[in-house]
Amino acid sequence: MKAPLGKGIFLIAAPSLRDPNFRQTVVLLCEHGAEGALGVVVNRPTAMSVSEALPQVPILEGQQHVLFSGGPVQTNQVMMLYRLDQLPENSHYVFDGISLGGDAGLVDRILTSSAGRDAFRAYLGYSGWGPGQLESEMKTGSWLTIPADSNVVFDKDPTRVWADIVSALGDDYRLYSDMPLDPSLN
Repeated sequence: MKAPLGKGIFLIAAPSLRDPNFRQTVVLLCEHGAEGALGVVVNRPTAMSVSEALPQVPILEGQQHVLFSGGPVQTNQVMMLYRLDQLPENSHYVFDGISLGGDAGLVDRILTSSAGRDAFRAYLGYSGWGPGQLESEMKTGSWLTIPADSNVVFDKDPTRVWADIVSALGDDYRLYSDMPLDPSLN
């Protein structure tokens, strides 16, 4: 199941991709166009909590929401991804009720409301490609594409996301799903 490049798709790192920044990653593509592409790695949780990265947001104090590594670009900047029934005007629509950006007030709204599907994820850094760079990587077989799924981003165990998706791609890929991050350990 291949999806054309565009926002709202997952880039699945091919088993052969050795770049340590992207080995066994799933990237949600949030923007794609003539100027390049931008996305966040959805399956790399860090040991940090969001409250450590955003101490200026009082509602996060004492919360154990995990901070994710979004990619190797601007790793000193936190980006927020939201799943909301009603998207705010100051956010960037990605797909299916998912938006990038907005403000800390949205985190407050999510944590204090009882809306079932509303959620957020915080990412340190992002993944970026210059004009034509991602297309070139696609031609070399670095990435596979499938339509994005908000449940994968917000509800699944992030440590299993790549393996589960690769396994679901069929027999040609299933054997890679248990491959260690470091192939020399095999």
